[in-house]
This record gives sequence, structure tokens and C-alpha cells, in this order.
Amino acid sequence: MNSTITIRTAGDRWMRNAWLTAGAGMLLMIPLSVFPELIVFESLVTPGDAAQTAADIAAPAQLFRLGVLSLLVVVALDVVVAWSLYYVFRPVSEALSLLAAWFRLLYSGVFMVAISHLMAVPPLVGNGNLVGRGAAQRQEQALLRVETFTDIRDAGLILFGLHLLVIGYLACRSGSVPTVIGILLVIAGAGYAFDSVIAVVSASPSITLTYVTFLGELLLALWLVFRSRRVSH
Repeated sequence: MNSTITIRTAGDRWMRNAWLTAGAGMLLMIPLSVFPELIVFESLVTPGDAAQTAADIAAPAQLFRLGVLSLLVVVALDVVVAWSLYYVFRPVSEALSLLAAWFRLLYSGVFMVAISHLMAVPPLVGNGNLVGRGAAQRQEQALLRVETFTDIRDAGLILFGLHLLVIGYLACRSGSVPTVIGILLVIAGAGYAFDSVIAVVSASPSITLTYVTFLGELLLALWLVFRSRRVSH
């Protein structure tokens, strides 16, 4: 049986582009998110030590700025993916697809607010020579900005979790997306929401489900790219 879908109308081409854009955007966000979170901030930020954090950020200042730039690109991709997924799942339910898109767009706005705090860090630490009057205060402010970024980002993830819950439900109803992907998306959404709530109510959360629930997002992205490639022109 030939499972290739033949494009006959401009609408079909638009849908193919929506699949490809959503899938490629989601895949591109993975390294762009991992790089600043696990390579830049984990290595440069020392919790509770403002002086060390300021010195580490200032030493490779370009590295910190590159991490912030990566997150800004992630925000832009979030907006693109939000609307692409809206078109992907609109045939299932236009209202729910729009709701899912708005959840992701709202999260993007919250994330942008969080990133704005990181953008204020390099001017505070300067070239690392934080000596003299006000040096300690600038170090504290720099660390506070990083902590504020984390707090706002974590709180906003509940919106991202809600987005995935709706997308997962739509995937299960679609009849075209494998049901297992829809179920994994629902689990991922619940994981993000859980982590967000725990991060807000606990100063040092001991459980992070997001690291094991991202599988649904990855599989959806791969499926969208694969599905778009099976469409013939």
C-alpha cells in the first residue's frame, strides 16, 4: 500500500509546510535550550555565591551572552511552532488548537520577561573587576537577576504544560498521529505542570519530571518531519 500523500491543492501544500515547520522548529529548540541551561548557566552560576557567579560570568562574557541569545531564538521558535501546531491540529478542533496556541504564546511572553533579567546581568558584572564602592551590591544584583529568571521561567512552565496537555488530547483524537505520541504528550504536559508547581512552592525541588517527560515532544517533532517528507509534490 502506498502511504505517500499527494498534494493536489494549495491548502495541502500549506498543511505540509505546517507539519515541517512545527517539527523542524521543535527539533531545533532542543540544542538551543540545552546549550544555555546545561552548558552556560550550570557552569557559570554558583547558587548562594554572588562574587563567584559574577566573576565566572564576566570571565567568558561572550559565553553568557551567547546563552541568552540562544534563549531569545527559542522564544522566536516557540511563536512559530505555536501557530504551526495550530494549523496541524485545526482539522481536529479549531477551538482547542487555538487554545493550545495561546497557551504556548502566553508562555513565550512569560519566558521573554524572564530572559530580560538575564540581559541585565552582563552590564552589572562588567569585566569582572568588581572592586570598590557598590561592588558587592552589583554582585548580589547579578545573582538575583539569574535567580529571578529561573523563578519566572519555572512559574511560566505551567502554561507550557497546559499547551502540551491540549496538544496531546488533539493528537489522540486526530486519528493520524500515533496514539502513543498523544499519550506521551499528555504525560509531558502533566510533568511540566507538576515541575512548575513544585518549583513555585519549594525552594529546592527534589523531583524534576521534565527530564523524563520530554519524549512525547521529541517523538511528535520527528513524526511531523517524517510525515511531511512522505507528502509528494
